[in-house]
Amino acid sequence: MELEDVARRELHRGRRLNMQRNKVYAVTVIAAVAEQLGVDEDLLHEISVGLEPEDGVIWVYGIGEDAIMAFTNEGVDELKNLLEMHRQDPDLFR
Repeated sequence: MELEDVARRELHRGRRLNMQRNKVYAVTVIAAVAEQLGVDEDLLHEISVGLEPEDGVIWVYGIGEDAIMAFTNEGVDELKNLLEMHRQDPDLFR
């Protein structure tokens, strides 16, 4: 709240305070990522269990439906890394 108060005061004085903003402008749902990468969607679910928003994964909620896992560009890159690890050791994520 304190930062918001500072920003409001600065704006009132005619100055803008530059604040960090989330730069995510688009995500890709897991089914589309699986198709793009040519892998099974269930495999992506399996290897992405431990990913957090900092890793580029978010959950998209709709009305009356389950949440859908989606990925930022960085999240897709993380999945590619995890897929490579899985190819080297298929038992790694079990």
